[in-house]
Amino acid sequence: MGSILYIIAVILVIGWIFGAFVYSVGGLIHILLVLAVIAVLFRVISGGRV
Repeated sequence: MGSILYIIAVILVIGWIFGAFVYSVGGLIHILLVLAVIAVLFRVISGGRV
């Protein structure tokens, strides 16, 4: 399950970068970044490696 969270976090970060530099979607881009950071922190706290 930790692997899935890490993959989701990477996808969200890529989506955030893509959206920030290509499109101006506004708040959605920052929500994606926050979700990615939360997923990574959850994995670190649960004992997985990043």
